[in-house]
Amino acid sequence: MERLKEFVQEEIAEARAWCKGRHWFLRLAMWGWFAYIFVHHWRDPEYDSFLGGLNLGIHEFGHLICMPFGKFVTVAGGSGVQCLVPLISLYMFYRQQDYFAFSFSFVWLGTNLYGVSRYISDSRALKLELVTPFGGGDGETMHDWNYLLNEMGMLSRDTQIGSVVHACGTVAIVAGLLWGAWMIWLMLTSGKKEVGEDWDVPELKP
Repeated sequence: MERLKEFVQEEIAEARAWCKGRHWFLRLAMWGWFAYIFVHHWRDPEYDSFLGGLNLGIHEFGHLICMPFGKFVTVAGGSGVQCLVPLISLYMFYRQQDYFAFSFSFVWLGTNLYGVSRYISDSRALKLELVTPFGGGDGETMHDWNYLLNEMGMLSRDTQIGSVVHACGTVAIVAGLLWGAWMIWLMLTSGKKEVGEDWDVPELKP
């Protein structure tokens, strides 16, 4: 636990240093777009930003790459991969030390969780219009979560599970918005970098 605390403190210090002297205007505009997405999701459970199309494409790709592991994993892979990809982007931004971009990864994850939540909650109602290259044996489109929850004996709990996933999506987006707002605030208040303080400007040594 102590090592985790030290790691978090070090990363926060790195984030503060990274923000010093960064341009904030375009990042503020992007943050406003994140907030716009969140408000529309909050008002309309059926809302999909342009990220919805991207999420659907990744969902279908998830089915494809999981096909060697059997039917259950193949079906689960759609929702699993579409939520995993934003986390991979978070790791990539961490490696690149682009701390503001963490905000995008969390918001993107939240939109995926909202989509999965809607899918799960529809498991018994079967009202969603599904678009997928994967059909059942009779040629009809398979409802991923109807199949998955039925296999696990949890079909009757679809709406409860969907509500939990929806809450996780809200937590992810709010976390992204708060982090992004903090990054922008640090950019506004931290002043300019001195030569050698920015990793992008190496210090000249004799």
